[in-house]
Amino acid sequence: MSPFGDEAFYWLESRHPAWGYSDLPPLTAWLIRLGEGIAGHGLLGMRWPFLLLGSALPWVMVAFGRRAFDARIGWQAGLLCMALPLAGTFGVMAMPDVPLTLAIAVALHALLRAMDEDRLRDWLLLGVALAVAWLTHYRAAMVMLAGLLLLVFTTRGRAQWRRGGLWLALAVAALGLIPLVVSNWRQHGAGLAFQLVDRNPWSFHADALVQPLEQAIACTPVLYALLLWALWRSWRRRDEGAPWDFLAWTSLGFLVPYFLFGLFADDLRFRAHWPLPGYLPLLAALPALCRQAGRGWRVATVIGGVLGGLGTVLGLGYLALAASAQGVEVLASSKAFPSNFVGWRESAAQAQVLLEHEDAVLVADNFMLAAELEFQLDGRRPVYSLDSSLNVKHGRAPQLAIWQLDEAGLRTAHAGEPMLLVVSEVMREREMLERLGSICGSIEAPRLVARQVLFDGRKSFAYYRGRVPVSPPARLADPSRCLFWRNAQAVPRR
Repeated sequence: MSPFGDEAFYWLESRHPAWGYSDLPPLTAWLIRLGEGIAGHGLLGMRWPFLLLGSALPWVMVAFGRRAFDARIGWQAGLLCMALPLAGTFGVMAMPDVPLTLAIAVALHALLRAMDEDRLRDWLLLGVALAVAWLTHYRAAMVMLAGLLLLVFTTRGRAQWRRGGLWLALAVAALGLIPLVVSNWRQHGAGLAFQLVDRNPWSFHADALVQPLEQAIACTPVLYALLLWALWRSWRRRDEGAPWDFLAWTSLGFLVPYFLFGLFADDLRFRAHWPLPGYLPLLAALPALCRQAGRGWRVATVIGGVLGGLGTVLGLGYLALAASAQGVEVLASSKAFPSNFVGWRESAAQAQVLLEHEDAVLVADNFMLAAELEFQLDGRRPVYSLDSSLNVKHGRAPQLAIWQLDEAGLRTAHAGEPMLLVVSEVMREREMLERLGSICGSIEAPRLVARQVLFDGRKSFAYYRGRVPVSPPARLADPSRCLFWRNAQAVPRR
């Protein structure tokens, strides 16, 4: 399966080692670099560290359930983890949520042990896990919030503030912030600006009220309902002490803030995986509660686990279809078409053919296509990106500027040289005029030399020859007059 669009950019970041990037802290890129350093360039080299980490998650849940209750509950929690589609498909892609979620699971287990036994090794493990979370994503702030709620609103939690181990764990965790601080200082706060301001409207949007429905689909409905029941029962028993206070507050500390945050935050990107850490403690609570609740609840949990496992299999089956040419053809006529996974090999092959006939600077119309082309061409040549609004929307514009792979860097290094521009012509209708209409002026004397229409028109790439402009482009007052937008209108679409 070709890299997902963001996944390809993480691979591109791995080729530019740094303290951090304009979209993320550095760990995802570091893991990809490690993977390819050992296994070589390619899909396996890029993904094997994430597959290994994703495979470890059920085992951490076994240890967590064993510690919270007993060995039997531990094994049941591990099985439910594999049945939960959000967790059962973990690691098939090189994405930051894999190390982030595993780090959070390890932190939960370490804190559970530390609160009971106050051993130095558990506090150190907690600190290391939190540091890894900070090295992975800004959403590590949510695990800090969940922990804070536990340590403030429970009797056992408040007692931890008098233990030196907690302060040691927080000091170790703070080490994970160093790359984040350094990268934001060097990039004038680009990462924080993207995560906290640029990507979030910070205004209420009622469509986000469907989040529970999205979660029911992502978790499978029966299993989702059972997990919510486990949260409710754990909450009612929180005053009984361990482990119910821990299970209730850590789960609630993820699920409720994520729901509230979602009402005002970014609603344009896929985010169904965000609350996953909040379900992890409930995977242990559910079988323990069912053991006490009677046969009916045990049967319901078995049914929920089986249906959840079926959902995991269906999710993996969908990815398998996206990985095969025949499968993509099957999906081409459906709304489930895997647009971000397909077409990249074909576009890179066509670009390679055109470059063999006449060498030129290779340029893509946006960051995602640029990263995919460079990945498919094995990183043998840099691929520049035009200054697309898509780059800004996804927080990649500052990073491209740092690498000098944007339009300014293109003009600085190659002004007046031959240029091959690859344009992705299929996108959301409301974005087409803005994105394609802004390209005019970014290439001198463009002429269309090839076009690929793939998968019944679900993907289309146009290839233009021209020259790199010497000076910044003058944009057309009327973008509908732009050659690239007009040419794209001729592409048949489903």
